Amino acid sequence: MSRYPALVVASLFVAMISTFSQVNAAPSVSEIISAAIADPGRPAADRKQDANRKPLQVLEFAGVKPGDRVADFIPGGGYVTRLFSKIVGKSGHVYAVVPEEFFKMRANADAAVKAIAADKEYSNVTVLKEPAERFSAPEKLDMVWTSMNYHDLHDKFLGPVNLAVLNKRIFNALKPGGIYLVLDHAAAAGSGLRDTNTLHRIDPAAVKEEVLAAGFVLDGESDVLHNPQDDHTAKVFDPAIRGKTDKFIFRFRKPK
Repeated sequence: MSRYPALVVASLFVAMISTFSQVNAAPSVSEIISAAIADPGRPAADRKQDANRKPLQVLEFAGVKPGDRVADFIPGGGYVTRLFSKIVGKSGHVYAVVPEEFFKMRANADAAVKAIAADKEYSNVTVLKEPAERFSAPEKLDMVWTSMNYHDLHDKFLGPVNLAVLNKRIFNALKPGGIYLVLDHAAAAGSGLRDTNTLHRIDPAAVKEEVLAAGFVLDGESDVLHNPQDDHTAKVFDPAIRGKTDKFIFRFRKPK
């Protein structure tokens, strides 16, 4: 009997196994993030922000993945909270951490994220209310994320918060190797903390100095939200620049 038919059968078998493996392969993290962004359950208001906030590129850079325990610190309306919930999945958890100081300005400061946590589609979300300087979570975290709010922590309406204390609390809340992701509106180089209350911006160098002092190492930075047309002189709420400010993204890591 010729050996060629056997070779043909073997080749077909290998091809079938390969095809089966590809069809049944687990989706990549990028595919999971993309699916979270495309989720039809997201509010139209969130989707409208996607073009400027570039969630796929930003979340890929951050490194969030299924199974992670994530704290969304100062979650606002929950734009990122919803995305985190879908990305980390049933095996992960999201803590929407609302500092108590925000309730001095608005009695229902946590209303948006409470509504998310009450939705069965986001059953892995828990809302935490605690003083900023006493940041904590019920378990060790893979990531602490804060978006466009780090600058506020320096302002009078929040105390201001002692950033040395807060950043150390975040450091202690993370697992070894855990990520602290800071995304904010950039102020002019060399301006330090000058513009945090007036323009709602902060000098990226000031953020680096404060976070590194807590024991973190700088693991990466991204310019995906950099806007060279922003001259850093306008208030971030100015209609001419709102949603399109020059933003920096720092990924800090707790050493293993």
